[in-house]
Amino acid sequence: MALIYWHTGALLTLSCLAHPAHAQTPGRYDAIHSGTPWFDQRGVPVSAHGAGIIKDGDTYYLFGEAHEDMTNAFAGFNCYSSKDLVNWRFDKIALPVQRSGPLGPNTVGERPKVMRSPSSGEYVMFMHADAIDYRRQFVGFATAKNVTGPYTFQGPLLIDGKPIRKWDMGTFQDRDGAGYILLHGGDIYRLADDYRSVREHVNAAMANGFESPAMFRKGDIYYFLGSHLTGWERNDNYYYTARSLRGPWVRQRSIAPEGALTWNSQVSFVLPVEGSRDTTFMFMGDRWSYPRQASAATYVWQPLKVDGDNLSMPAYRDAWRIDMATGTVRPGPAQSETITASDPRVHLVGVWQQAAKSKRGPITTVDRKASLSVAFTGTQASLHSLARPDGGYARIIVRNSQGDEVLSSTTDMYSKYPVSSVKFVTPLLPRGSYTLQVSVVGDSWYWVNKRGERSGSEGHTISFERLRVRK
Repeated sequence: MALIYWHTGALLTLSCLAHPAHAQTPGRYDAIHSGTPWFDQRGVPVSAHGAGIIKDGDTYYLFGEAHEDMTNAFAGFNCYSSKDLVNWRFDKIALPVQRSGPLGPNTVGERPKVMRSPSSGEYVMFMHADAIDYRRQFVGFATAKNVTGPYTFQGPLLIDGKPIRKWDMGTFQDRDGAGYILLHGGDIYRLADDYRSVREHVNAAMANGFESPAMFRKGDIYYFLGSHLTGWERNDNYYYTARSLRGPWVRQRSIAPEGALTWNSQVSFVLPVEGSRDTTFMFMGDRWSYPRQASAATYVWQPLKVDGDNLSMPAYRDAWRIDMATGTVRPGPAQSETITASDPRVHLVGVWQQAAKSKRGPITTVDRKASLSVAFTGTQASLHSLARPDGGYARIIVRNSQGDEVLSSTTDMYSKYPVSSVKFVTPLLPRGSYTLQVSVVGDSWYWVNKRGERSGSEGHTISFERLRVRK
């Protein structure tokens, strides 16, 4: 490796890392981007992890976990809306932290899913509620007259008068309107018609650790997706198939290529998008990033390939589109210019390393005072970086030609295996000249489980491979 020392200007001033992103011109997107922060109409990163989507009329409503950095305490469940699954508008905190009780201060609330009861017309939100140490789990529910809420927390979901005391949960609504609760391990419970209690235990658990359950149906086949038990670390998610919710369930294979760790994500939900020509089944996954779940955790949304018992995501798409009228998948937008580290528009501060044999390869740094800036002209920019087992957090700021901050975000460059991908994408901006700045934060993703075992990154390295610019 060759060492490169560049000192071309003052070090960048970092805004407070716990603050949300800020934007003068939030802009819009014209594609679904995976593994990057998404900015809503306020210029704030979308915070909706463990999410589910319900379509009401011609609008999609996304419900997910609100988060604060440096803690996993319940911060409420957010509601966003969209007509195109690309641009998300923050509507409200649909269920806030309660004054006391199971979803009060210093508790855990995860994986909210909303379904509408056909019999009552009521919107019912289900969630995993727990103590902060994850030792008092149960499935809870809340209700509302309007899809966006506010939702009223009703307490535990009961079967035979007792709570269901499991953690990761999901939901599924079949064609006949019957609603189901899915639990880790593979339990399936059918809800009463009003969705306020459980009618029947349809399927008993068939796996140890089958977490983050999600389900969809195509034709007469049910697909039951879940992940291995590795906490918030990524793994190769897999699935079962059956012709009846009662089984028998047949274990199939990994959803993505083995070793890709489900493209570094954990399944949360599968959304069917029906059109005049086809139905796209959209995999919705979380790329967790504790302790910066609010500022650096992202989403992996990909089209699934479904053919009989075969379900797969054979290739990762940084950006793609769904034709909402036809239900078909289209490629993402083309970018017209590539700026690599050797380009004179890239200015470095501090100590960076570059592969000696390739000036076009990525440059990396562990220098806590290191930063870089890239000048570009266009309407959109995509930062490509090399994520590694020792990857850490980078702070990204986009400024316009007057030096005003347009966007800012914290980006996670950790992966259990080296992989090059897009880590940050601007929304569509007014055509003009901008500067994208990248700085070392100095810490990284990690998690300590109940047994005191640590997982996550081995360092705080950040990298720069190239910037793709759209004119």
